Amino acid sequence: MCLKGTAEKHYKRWRSEHNLFPDAIGHHIQGVTVHDGDWDSHGTIKIWNYTRDGKEEMFKEMIEMDDEKMAVTINGLEGHVMEELKVGRNEDSPEPINYMKFVEMMVADMDDRILQNQE
Repeated sequence: MCLKGTAEKHYKRWRSEHNLFPDAIGHHIQGVTVHDGDWDSHGTIKIWNYTRDGKEEMFKEMIEMDDEKMAVTINGLEGHVMEELKVGRNEDSPEPINYMKFVEMMVADMDDRILQNQE
């Protein structure tokens, strides 16, 4: 997926501005709360409340950040996606196409929002 917003803006948004997601793309993300840590720290655990295919779901994640490479790694801990994918799944399990489409739509919508704020 090719993003039009700057790398710096995207990195900042995904690194430490999760609290802005509900206002920016509330049709996807209804809430993000800190479970352990704070908004801006490596290893923080956050809980995301979102809607996928008309269903309310939850995702608990731990974030790792690399400021030098402007990279964010989101490690899933629990939630609907983890149950559906049955983490540790075997080779015969289907690809998580619906979740990949959801993430693509969410990222594209956030890109649009970032572009609006850059102008």
